[in-house]
Amino acid sequence: MEEETKEVEAEDEKEEEGSKEEQEIVKQAKEVAETQVNVEELKKANLEKEEKLLERKEALNALGGQSPAGTKPEAPKEMTDTEYAEALQRGEVNPLKQDGII
Repeated sequence: MEEETKEVEAEDEKEEEGSKEEQEIVKQAKEVAETQVNVEELKKANLEKEEKLLERKEALNALGGQSPAGTKPEAPKEMTDTEYAEALQRGEVNPLKQDGII
């Protein structure tokens, strides 16, 4: 009789341990779900901020914030004879156009 009682008690302890483990797993799953919800909310907030910044940047560019006024144009680079010959062979330069004939 005592052996049966011990066996029943051992089974009850195993079930309690199992239920504790299950409860812990459920608790961890709920924490993960809450974390995912928080991450999604943060992503949504970041996306909204990014859209606002992009709209502001486009508005500033439309107002002429990137105007090249007052800057010096870049001087054309002088080519060496070898560079000129290679560019001529590749068809990148046209001596007639440079001389104003065409």
